[in-house]
Amino acid sequence: MATVVFLHAHPDDEALASGGTMARLAEEGHRVVLVVATRGEEGEPVPGVLGPGEALGDRRTAEVHASAEVLGVAHVAFLGYRDSGMADDLANKHPDCFWQADVDEATGRLDDVLDSEVVDVLVVYDSHGGYGHPDHIQVHRVGTRWVDRRVEAGDRLVRLRWVTMNRDVLQASIDAALAEMERAEAAGEEAWPDDAMLEVRRERLESDTFGLPDAEITHGIDVTSVLGRKRSAIRAHASQIPEDSFFLAMPDEAFAMAFGAEWYVDPDCPRGGNPQSDDLLLR
Repeated sequence: MATVVFLHAHPDDEALASGGTMARLAEEGHRVVLVVATRGEEGEPVPGVLGPGEALGDRRTAEVHASAEVLGVAHVAFLGYRDSGMADDLANKHPDCFWQADVDEATGRLDDVLDSEVVDVLVVYDSHGGYGHPDHIQVHRVGTRWVDRRVEAGDRLVRLRWVTMNRDVLQASIDAALAEMERAEAAGEEAWPDDAMLEVRRERLESDTFGLPDAEITHGIDVTSVLGRKRSAIRAHASQIPEDSFFLAMPDEAFAMAFGAEWYVDPDCPRGGNPQSDDLLLR
């Protein structure tokens, strides 16, 4: 059995980006470890969700532990940096934020939290962080540096994977969802909430800047068998994702179409026209 470490930027990233893969690996008997760079202090809380005096970072810490339990994660650890916020936010300049961290120093922190683990695979984001978020880009840099250090030290080989979004599949699923909503509205049937419609349209406009094209993706992991657990893990992040959100309001069939696969790249093994692997551990 393998130990697979997922390095994510904020609480909820693990559920949205890789929750199905994590749950599937855990079900198959592998050891799944989640390391989170920040506690998501710069997130926008759902109105009314926080209790009196409750700090968002504390709530999101509790939420990621609840999500990890649903997904079968064996261990959760934090690098201890502050959330950097979105690109060009003032939070990007905070001296304690992850974006400002020295990559070698952050790599040392990752080494410390993984000291007792025998890591076989490390999962980080693609080189542009999926959609350009500063903390996601920094995760890519730090995780890549950590693997490079292991190679330089002559330690056992750790396989690197990038979690990404399949730009082509995303566009197709959005087109299909829009067509179904338009059909339902024309037939007088109940459609998704208005805010879900707006979210889908926003994603459609931005999808060509998200993720990577299908031709560059080496692994397409079928997570349909654990979609219920993935959705429950998303639901655990109630401070960020309300029940009427795009992710939770969509019908099961549409959810399966949009999130039934999770996508990864083996940067050491270009696809070169070969079929995508359904096993994250294999090249």
